[in-house]
Amino acid sequence: MNVSVYNMEGKEVGTMELSDAVFGVEPNEHLVHMAVVQQLANNRQGTQKAKTRSEVSGGGRKPWRQKDTGHARQGSTRAPQWTGGGVVFAPVPRDYSFKMNKKEKRAALKSVLSAAVSDKKFIVVDQLKMDEIKTKQFKAVMDNLKVSKALVVLDSNDEKVMASARNIPDIKTALTNTINVYDVLRYNTVVATRAAVEQIQEVYA
Repeated sequence: MNVSVYNMEGKEVGTMELSDAVFGVEPNEHLVHMAVVQQLANNRQGTQKAKTRSEVSGGGRKPWRQKDTGHARQGSTRAPQWTGGGVVFAPVPRDYSFKMNKKEKRAALKSVLSAAVSDKKFIVVDQLKMDEIKTKQFKAVMDNLKVSKALVVLDSNDEKVMASARNIPDIKTALTNTINVYDVLRYNTVVATRAAVEQIQEVYA
């Protein structure tokens, strides 16, 4: 499979052959769904907490005697039906994370990358280099490529490029070892440098 390679001015400067083992696989929707759910679950803090009737203060004695008061019987002023009482089945801190096999994660990422290529939402640029940190200049590059809401995959930790993209709301930069299924699905287009594509193919082929 061949894709066009563009420069920062948005002009086609060549083509690149993509590995079918990475960018030409049959998408597995089940694994993609699992990968997204896992990432969102692993990001949850799980720190919510409310007190049960055994944890709220007060309510140590029976508020009135069992019979002959005209009231319903009560055992504590901290029972759930009382103001200031405990919460029934109160949430407690917990860990929502779960694990996926390495092979499953790799297959899910290959699935979304293949889908991006087949949907023509995968753009390869020969390089992304900035002389200085300049948001306007980086935005101009994205406009030249006719993309908005894009995941930009870099082959190296280029601080000037990453800092230039940081203030653009719909642009996210990532390295080849930090891309994930959720981000590829979340953004309309994946923009990757030629070197980044080569790195991905080396790791996942």
